[in-house]
Amino acid sequence: MRQALTLLITLLITDAAVAAPTAFFNVNVIPMTEERVVPAQTVIVEDGVITLIGPVDAVPLPDDAKIIDGTDRYLVPGLAEMHAHVPGAAEDLDRVLTLFAANGVTTIRGMLGRPSHLALRQELLDDVRFGPRLITSGPSLNGNSVSGPADGERKVREQHAAGYDFLKIHPGLSAAEYRAIANTANELGMPFAGHVPVAVGLDGVFDAGMATIDHLDGYMAALMPAETDRSGGYGGFFDVLLADQVREELIDDVVAATVAAGTWNVPTESLIEQLVNDVSVADLVSRPENRYMPRATVERWAAAKESQLEERGFTPEIGAQAIEVRRKLILALHEAGAGLLLGSDAPQIFNVPGFSVHHELDFLVAAGLSPFEALQTGTTAPAEFLGIDTGVVAVGKAADLVLLDADPLADIANSRRVHGVMLRGNWHDYGDLQERLQQFESSAD
Repeated sequence: MRQALTLLITLLITDAAVAAPTAFFNVNVIPMTEERVVPAQTVIVEDGVITLIGPVDAVPLPDDAKIIDGTDRYLVPGLAEMHAHVPGAAEDLDRVLTLFAANGVTTIRGMLGRPSHLALRQELLDDVRFGPRLITSGPSLNGNSVSGPADGERKVREQHAAGYDFLKIHPGLSAAEYRAIANTANELGMPFAGHVPVAVGLDGVFDAGMATIDHLDGYMAALMPAETDRSGGYGGFFDVLLADQVREELIDDVVAATVAAGTWNVPTESLIEQLVNDVSVADLVSRPENRYMPRATVERWAAAKESQLEERGFTPEIGAQAIEVRRKLILALHEAGAGLLLGSDAPQIFNVPGFSVHHELDFLVAAGLSPFEALQTGTTAPAEFLGIDTGVVAVGKAADLVLLDADPLADIANSRRVHGVMLRGNWHDYGDLQERLQQFESSAD
């Protein structure tokens, strides 16, 4: 009896500890519902949900609350990385998830799925594993994995039955295979996203109802003169080699078609710009965040950049033109009301998970978005697109939050100044995040 009573008391204490509220005290709130900073607020979180927001003088602190000092700090919604690659190996997986979370990324959309991600998705939601919430894609549908329209349809049905959130489209599909995949996905109500197969083109994916186009794939070819092959011929990495041939006056037409189709875009501008811009390989290699990645990975990234610079037909001028065209596309899509989603394609070439979304925000601002508009692509926009209860600081919303040491609306670079992160209501301060990161710094070789 005594043992049973002791167990009951222990369980009650544990439940009370889990249920104890958290209070952000005297914090500047950036709600993201509009472009403003609401100063001197108290924000109460209970059971993973924001339950109360109000002025410091009007909101009493619960007696049992964990108090987080928000003085001179800024509370914002957690960011979403909408083009992430989630590994399978245990150490690599922990590294990637930790890097995302420590940089204020509280949601990731995995863009190269595997069966293990289905269980991982639930482990993250249940806080069995540290990291952001995961939106899962199935294994890639591409020219090598799909052998005919019937096989494409079968794979869609299998992935839907398995419980993946969406389908990932990679290059190489024939027009018939793509149509079979799209028709089956639409029948099942399963979104599909990713690349634009050359055999299909932008008009084809618009007609099929593709959820997102990633990397602005297909846009450069769509801007080619009408008399040319619409595939653009060999265009190099995402058609950057076509940049000196495109007709920029066609941008308005392809943007209007994008809006009419309701297709969203994940530009992954950091991936492309870092590969073709004039930043030296040495400067990219010397970035401090690379210390969290295996040395062999960074060396592969350097080799990829060097290979791009040496590619036949590539010049610094072509690279600069490609960047200019892509930035004009991004701004035009944004101004026309086409949905933009924050995504960097991490971990890929010099895109260290988590750190890379802040580079992506920089590039969006360089394209002409304001800091607030850039932040929307990683907060309110993903919440709308995914239909999840995140993306704003408001009562009733999920407590996926980031506390910053400076105002990101004043300077987008301040998005990097993470003081702490709340994942599904669980608070992780700067010290905890740094301790988690350090284990991967020491194993980076």
